[in-house]
Amino acid sequence: MDMINISEETRNRIWEFKLPTYQEIPDIGLFLEQTTKFVAEYLEPLEGITLTGSMISNYVKKKLIANPVKKQYYREQIAEIIFIALVKSVLSLEEAEKMLKLQRESYESQRAYTYFCAEFKRVLSYVFGMETELAEVSAEDTVEKELLRKIITAVAYKIYLNEVFREVE
Repeated sequence: MDMINISEETRNRIWEFKLPTYQEIPDIGLFLEQTTKFVAEYLEPLEGITLTGSMISNYVKKKLIANPVKKQYYREQIAEIIFIALVKSVLSLEEAEKMLKLQRESYESQRAYTYFCAEFKRVLSYVFGMETELAEVSAEDTVEKELLRKIITAVAYKIYLNEVFREVE
């Protein structure tokens, strides 16, 4: 794939980028401001991906994620917030909700989130030219996994374009 030149600094930032593992996501209950800060710090290296407290409140209001318990968010909710924050750049909230519904029907939260993180890292590395090919989805290809791959690919290209435009400015 021919790549538009991206600075070495940007490539290194993307190469070093990682989402928190499921176990690294706090399960002690975080208030809205703490949740926003936790997720935003992980997403900060990605150009064009943002998260605010009002966005999270909107996800709750639209029932994309469960209501906080005593105003606190837990691991499963935070994992879903991370997913929504990334895919909302290419999906409507209604489409993100459909993907979350599919995930909930197909896989338990930890397994789905772990797969999502690994797939996101693979696709992001490929889109930014750090990997020369993109491996097959998995040994157990499913329609859900293939759909998720397409969404992640769109998100990765959107991040790539944001980086190109930022560097051109």
